[in-house]
Amino acid sequence: MPIKIKQICKVYGLQKAVDNISFELKKGEIVGLLGPNGAGKSTLIKIITGYIKQDSGNVIICDINTLEENLKIKEKIGYLAENNPLYLDMFVIEYLNFIADTYHIRNKKTRIIDVIKQTGITNEKRKTIRMLSKGYKQRVGIAAALIHNPEVLILDEPTSGLDPNQLLEIRSLIKNIGKNKTVLLSTHIMQEVDKICSRIIVINKGKIVGDRSIKNIQEKNINLEEYFYSLTK
Repeated sequence: MPIKIKQICKVYGLQKAVDNISFELKKGEIVGLLGPNGAGKSTLIKIITGYIKQDSGNVIICDINTLEENLKIKEKIGYLAENNPLYLDMFVIEYLNFIADTYHIRNKKTRIIDVIKQTGITNEKRKTIRMLSKGYKQRVGIAAALIHNPEVLILDEPTSGLDPNQLLEIRSLIKNIGKNKTVLLSTHIMQEVDKICSRIIVINKGKIVGDRSIKNIQEKNINLEEYFYSLTK
């Protein structure tokens, strides 16, 4: 399994931000991580990506324990943070060169051309990032997350603030990426979950309260928004 989460706990003061969470993700799955504000989604993502350490439990990424080989985990994971921290004054191709250098990528030029084509930013590569629309900035962020060809892709609110056309484009891009990788997608937009994900995991107050496939939800004619509300009210 590309991702195995085993009894993860994280406590801040008296609050359990993540409370004994366990799940597994397979290759080719696009899994939506849902929950109300303060449910523990961001904390869990930071633990999975190795930005913070859990208090107990284990995160196994591609058979590597994050507590034992945290740096090696970075080679396996591509991460798009919610605020997509780009260097706005850099040209797109300059930024991707910079990111590729941080990973010491061989055949860098070929790899950059590949991710530019994959994310549909060929016509934007000579522009400064500041000039781009929100949708194209998201594409650049995804390109940077893919530059080292990771097996796992973590996307935190990747469609937030996009217009309808941009939503369709990013949705299509994520679905194509998910054919060959494991994708964990944090979002609060129910419509996007239904269109992009193959499975949803709902967390509330630091605990998993729901874990179902989209196919199962559709077969049972369950309203996704009502299902979510019933688990988090």
